[in-house]
Amino acid sequence: MDENRYLTFALAKGRLANKTLELLEEVGITCEEMKDKSSRKLIFVNEELKLKFFLSKGPDVPTYVEYGAADIGVVGKDTLLEEGRRVYEVLDLGFGKCRMCVCGPSEARELLKHHEMIRVASKYPNIAKDYFYNKKHQTVDIIKLNGSVELGPIVGLSDVIVDIVETGSTLRENGLEVLEEVCPLSARMIVNQVSMQMQPERIKSLIKKLREQM
Repeated sequence: MDENRYLTFALAKGRLANKTLELLEEVGITCEEMKDKSSRKLIFVNEELKLKFFLSKGPDVPTYVEYGAADIGVVGKDTLLEEGRRVYEVLDLGFGKCRMCVCGPSEARELLKHHEMIRVASKYPNIAKDYFYNKKHQTVDIIKLNGSVELGPIVGLSDVIVDIVETGSTLRENGLEVLEEVCPLSARMIVNQVSMQMQPERIKSLIKKLREQM
């Protein structure tokens, strides 16, 4: 093992990154540079511990990890399922908990029971497809949306949506409800497959410390 090699972390911007940094700090891994909110830097370094960190959009984290630009990543389970990258998922960090659900107006519940051909709007077409085709064996027309998917059923674009639900308040405010749960979600730690072979002691030691801290 190369003692001088850096271990690089890719973190999904926002709440997940903040929570991850708090958790890492609890096991003695800090990166003071990242606390400077005015910094324009893209890569932050802890020379003493030979660590590098960078922030990216959630969907890009598994890509950086799969291709070895980052050794370790932290991202939501929803992104992992949607992106389908070849990485090792090593730890459920337990925060960022929510659910992926099929939602819609209450009358759409009947459409889900009878395996009718329906239209499904989602930011997560791969997750929606896997759920309807492989779990429910229901043929559906999946429409990818990037914005507020709740609009789908309201304006008549779709019968239901597949989306992340935290509290459900946005759904209720718009006359929609959770009809079926697809899967539970939370933040996950992922590792590049080659990195796991090249630096197993360092990475496994980190996973062990985090597991004990949680």
